[in-house]
Amino acid sequence: MMGKAIIVSVTEQRQLEIPVEIQAHLHPGDEYMVWKTKDGFLFKKVQKTLELADLLEKVKELGTDPHQPTLEEISQIVHEMRASNLSA
Repeated sequence: MMGKAIIVSVTEQRQLEIPVEIQAHLHPGDEYMVWKTKDGFLFKKVQKTLELADLLEKVKELGTDPHQPTLEEISQIVHEMRASNLSA
């Protein structure tokens, strides 16, 4: 749908009649900034920032990374890098 212009009508209640294919991309609670321009209006979705609690919840939902090295493996890598830097 991106890039394709469509025409929407304003109802008697001054609401926009948004086509179903666009409504599918709108979600309850979404917020939009609106600018009045010379030719009409410009809408831009507000990108919400995550609160720390929300971010921690997302991390918890993702679970642990099966490819994450253990602390022992990280220590070994650091030890090897330091040794190779000293001999270089």
